[in-house]
Amino acid sequence: MQQSVISTAIQQSAKVIGKTWPLYSFVTSNPLSGYEKSHFNEAVLKANKYLQASVFPKPAVFQEALNSGEIDLKILSDLLLENHLPETPAFYLYQMKNESSEKLNANHDLDSIMAKWLAAFMDEGLAEWQMPGKKKGFYTAWRKLAAFDSSLKIKSINDIPATSTEALTEVLKDFSPAQYEEIFMQHLASLPGWTGYINYRTEAESNWQKEYPIDLEQYLAVRLWIAKSKNIPLLENKVSEKLNQDTQIKYIWLKAWEKSWQKKMVQNINAAPISENKSSRPDAQLVFCIDTRSELIRRHVEAQGNYETYGYAGFFGIAMDYTNLEDDITRKSCPPIVGSAYQVSEIAEVGQQEKMTAYKKKNEVSRFKEYFLKRMKNMLPSTFGFVEFSGLFYGFSLVGRTLSSGFLYRTKQKNNTSFEKIAAPKIQCTGNHSEDIPLADKVAIVKSAFDLTGWKNFAPLVIFAGHGSHTANNPFGSSLDCGACAASPGRHNARMLAKLANLNEVREVLSKEHHLVIPSDTVFIGAEHNTTTDEIEIFDAAFPSSHQEKLQELKNSLKKAQETATKDRLGVENSVSIAEKKANDWGETRPEWGLAKNAGFIVAPRTMTKDSNLHSRCFLHSYDWEKDITGKALEGIMQGPMVVTQWINNHYYFATVDNKTFGGGTKITHNITGKFGVVQGNGGDLKMGLPLQSLCETDSKMYHQPLRLSVLINAPLPRIIDILSRNEHLKSLLDNEWIYLLVMDPTENSKIRKYEKGMNWSNFEDDNKEKTKTKALKKELELTEV
Repeated sequence: MQQSVISTAIQQSAKVIGKTWPLYSFVTSNPLSGYEKSHFNEAVLKANKYLQASVFPKPAVFQEALNSGEIDLKILSDLLLENHLPETPAFYLYQMKNESSEKLNANHDLDSIMAKWLAAFMDEGLAEWQMPGKKKGFYTAWRKLAAFDSSLKIKSINDIPATSTEALTEVLKDFSPAQYEEIFMQHLASLPGWTGYINYRTEAESNWQKEYPIDLEQYLAVRLWIAKSKNIPLLENKVSEKLNQDTQIKYIWLKAWEKSWQKKMVQNINAAPISENKSSRPDAQLVFCIDTRSELIRRHVEAQGNYETYGYAGFFGIAMDYTNLEDDITRKSCPPIVGSAYQVSEIAEVGQQEKMTAYKKKNEVSRFKEYFLKRMKNMLPSTFGFVEFSGLFYGFSLVGRTLSSGFLYRTKQKNNTSFEKIAAPKIQCTGNHSEDIPLADKVAIVKSAFDLTGWKNFAPLVIFAGHGSHTANNPFGSSLDCGACAASPGRHNARMLAKLANLNEVREVLSKEHHLVIPSDTVFIGAEHNTTTDEIEIFDAAFPSSHQEKLQELKNSLKKAQETATKDRLGVENSVSIAEKKANDWGETRPEWGLAKNAGFIVAPRTMTKDSNLHSRCFLHSYDWEKDITGKALEGIMQGPMVVTQWINNHYYFATVDNKTFGGGTKITHNITGKFGVVQGNGGDLKMGLPLQSLCETDSKMYHQPLRLSVLINAPLPRIIDILSRNEHLKSLLDNEWIYLLVMDPTENSKIRKYEKGMNWSNFEDDNKEKTKTKALKKELELTEV
């Protein structure tokens, strides 16, 4: 009975922490995801209470946004009046207090002890000497070694309970079960980075977790037993937070900023003429990820000729794990909220078996060299001699990488022999090593891609372009890769989809059973958009000779698009060289901005946004409501990409408003620990979010604007009402103001309505009008349709 009460309390208390993703798969996610069923205000107050975190932008940031016109003065004034705050915005700006997470930590010593033990136990191959006894779990391993920790002053192992359950039962005996959850929340929130990583390992069931188990119960048992043995109070008297006038004012300013952005976004779209296709059949079509960085390159590709672009979640609808040929490591390559149904690996292309064998041998030699150099640097007998011997070589290398990083990048790219030239992706069902997946699955994957994007006709060349970021000396490099691929590059998913779409048997079923006819002269190709340099690499090793001329024309156009896009993005001449230098400069703190400034998600045909410059601030998902007869495609977009973009948006929001708690701190003093994370300086909590340099222009000047996501969908309103009525989670996100929803109804002259709590809708043009009830609105629309 006691064990059940404790387990339930741990489960409930874990809401105060999110998940800390490892550096090699650094997914941006909402750090307060445990509170998504609560209102945004309630969630941030909990974060302020337990994490001692700042949760709103600082007054100076609001001041800057007002001065620059990012906050519309009229919108702000109206909101203040609506909330019975009659003074001027300047008055309330002066009234605001700076939130500060710089509070005295009464548990500093306890945190330091726990961080030390966690770093030793959770190491994933960085440490030369591993902590003994790890296979038996964290609590047991710690218990056997605790007597050797002088800071604990333990005389005998027999002084410590034999199991984590016994330890928790003992330390909690003086407290009532009603107090358990509060105790656990306080102690989990003391090191949210480390406990978030425990959360990640237990949920992901990684190989490290299977080999060396740790969970929140074991963590709490060790921490609370140490606390009691050192006479540290297990329960602090934390005052329950309330929405006082200061936090209310900040929330109003935030909403005013968000409403101002929505107004500008809509005006930007409406100001541009609706674009028409240049001809009935484009020369090529390119499908990019919905990532905000794709908005820039899509504009510049379209400007080069008769090209169409589409936006589709960058895992290209394939829920897969991918085994990389370079390192033989299997990684998730689909959204974290999606289970992996497939396993993709590489096999030799026809006639390329010898080259494949040679490539694998070369890889083995390369990996051995890396292992050998690491051993030479880390083994005590060889450390000093190795440094003396190799210092000159590394010195020359360092000078070259500093002074000629761009030249070295170009040389490396020119000489690079990627395995895509000799290999083809192979797909299997997860857990089943049969030769192939069912034909029905292949058809479903390909059909879904065209259904969700509202595809109408096919060009001779169709390019599926995943994206990846190329940077040097960047522990957070994976955070710049594809979020829809669990922070892996999307090139592998793109190549896999292209291969499936080229299969004759897939095309035959699509034509006969689904009336989706792909012309015989249409060829699908995988590609990668390098978001640091805006180069688009096409993987055309197995490309038919009949299309070579068309392909060369496209490559020339993509080269020009790279030049214009980098110039637009960086604002300098010789922009491609500058971008390449940033990609390879080991001292570059801002190789690219990633998804900074993301604020909108637009689900609509490309014709609606094609002539608008959205400044890389919007996720763009292609969608044609007229092709989506049942509404299933839109429901899939709202259930998947909309939820994922909300995660990304909230990650950027919280890492910006309090980088110390929710972010990664400054890159300058980062130290990698255990191969999976970073700490600031020589220890402390594991960093859970993006570093300061990914969010700010300087230590004090903001770059990312911390705004919640505004979603704009071009579809009939009754369809969206129907979807929300069947998806409580989506409705909850809207009701609790984690995201905003605007609907541009094409059946109502593109009139825009805004979602309000309780399935109510207001006219976007005049939010002050009386709210329209859902039932009345549905009846009005039904009459209009009749």
